Amino acid sequence: MSGIVFFASESRAETVPFYTDRLGAEVWLEQTDCTVLQYDNMRFGFCERESADTDGILTFVTADRDGVDVLYDELADRARDPPEENPKYDIYHFFADDPEGRAVEVQAFDHETEAVR
Repeated sequence: MSGIVFFASESRAETVPFYTDRLGAEVWLEQTDCTVLQYDNMRFGFCERESADTDGILTFVTADRDGVDVLYDELADRARDPPEENPKYDIYHFFADDPEGRAVEVQAFDHETEAVR
């Protein structure tokens, strides 16, 4: 089984390159008015619509803190704050905003997690 989360987009032409060029996602499928991206085991799509879905958070998980720092350097102009520890969830993370204002989180777990299949 697998799944895709779709978001309505007012500016797919600007939003898709944000995720591919700056976060390392790859285009998995192009459709008439939708682009489906893949980042590791996460698939998400943006479909051209009259208004954008901006609720929720797209969280990108890196292997370690260094990965968070690398993506922070790439997204510093869109980051809300520098990376920090979050002891409540035992993670290291930061938040940024995509071109349409969606929340993007980049994080690394500071504890062991089960391998992704």
